[in-house]
Amino acid sequence: MFGGGGLDPSKMQQMMKQMGIDIEELDAEEVVIRTADEELVFTDADVQRMDAQGQQTYNIIGEPERRDREDDSDDDAGDAIPQDDIEMVMDATGASEQEAREALEAENGMPLDAIERLE
Repeated sequence: MFGGGGLDPSKMQQMMKQMGIDIEELDAEEVVIRTADEELVFTDADVQRMDAQGQQTYNIIGEPERRDREDDSDDDAGDAIPQDDIEMVMDATGASEQEAREALEAENGMPLDAIERLE
């Protein structure tokens, strides 16, 4: 980044501090990156946050476990409706969680329409 191949680490940190760049090691337990096709799950990764000119950049060092997102798509199908919306419909109508979820799905996730449907 700086082309200072001969600089020792303390000198490099001093230069970065002078330039307003701050690096902090984070004690991350897990980092997950989701793409349309897969998840990259980093456990025991080294994570650094760099603050420079009001922007934060994260550096992840480690080997991820790759998971296909297709494998868990059936599990996530019920999570398309936010739990807060389900609870709102339940509270407003006295419906069970399943009834509230079905009403929300029938009304394309619109809580007010789901409440009207159940009343």
